[in-house]
Amino acid sequence: MMSDPRSPAPDPRSPAPDPRSPAPDASSPASGSRQASLRLAASLEGPPGAPVLVLGNSLGTTSAVWDRQVPSFLSDFLLLRYEHPGHGGSAAPPGPYTVGELGAAVLRLLDDRGIERAAYCGISLGGMVGMWLAANSPDRITALGLLCTSAWLPPKSGWAARADQVRSAGMASISQMIVGRWFTPAFTARYPEVPASFTAEFERTDPVGYAGCCLAIAAMDLRARLGAISASTLVIAGAQDPATPPAYGATIAARIGGARLVVIRRAAHLANVSAPGEVTSVLLAHLRANNRPAN
Repeated sequence: MMSDPRSPAPDPRSPAPDPRSPAPDASSPASGSRQASLRLAASLEGPPGAPVLVLGNSLGTTSAVWDRQVPSFLSDFLLLRYEHPGHGGSAAPPGPYTVGELGAAVLRLLDDRGIERAAYCGISLGGMVGMWLAANSPDRITALGLLCTSAWLPPKSGWAARADQVRSAGMASISQMIVGRWFTPAFTARYPEVPASFTAEFERTDPVGYAGCCLAIAAMDLRARLGAISASTLVIAGAQDPATPPAYGATIAARIGGARLVVIRRAAHLANVSAPGEVTSVLLAHLRANNRPAN
């Protein structure tokens, strides 16, 4: 029997590493061929000349996780939607990856398309990538939306166990347990077809890419970098999210100057799916208030 791959909740009150004597940054890009080989599948859609909005997905999902927001976003933005390694058509070179490598791959997407600046919204792992981008390339990120995410998500052993499990037994061996945490029991009972669809997509994910992303989260600790984020930031948490509870969002918001926290009632980890109207409304208001031309 596999060890439980669910990550126990870290204490969000834990102090950030002392910036005067920082530990090695395991979130930073590594040099070498693997960093260069992280080429992400992506699409660009929307009105020509509109400001660009990049959408980052959660671990185990594709860009379809944003489908409920896309029609509203397209009224104002040119959408760059990308896929994590092994997800939604992106290749999956052998891992482990780092959050910094994933962020560098997103910067490469911007560079390849001649996009100097963009707003960014990310959920879960996509939010972690967004924090890295805003902290390390502040001139590229005009506004930031962070959904159901954390700057630090130990223990490493839980993520390593999950990576080992999918590599040895496949994605279906954990799909019911993982997707079961993305929606509240009430939502699942009312709309069973939604978790079923996400489960099917989860099981199509390449285990190599998924495992590499798990190890990126294991190595990540962005807490000491949050103060470097200057982009206007909105943090959204699901009140019933067992993966990244509201306290994690509160920690992020407290450490980013001027950031605001919104908690969505009756939502679990994929708050933008189970409460699309509320999430879309607050995100769009935030993005419009901080809208600047992309180039």
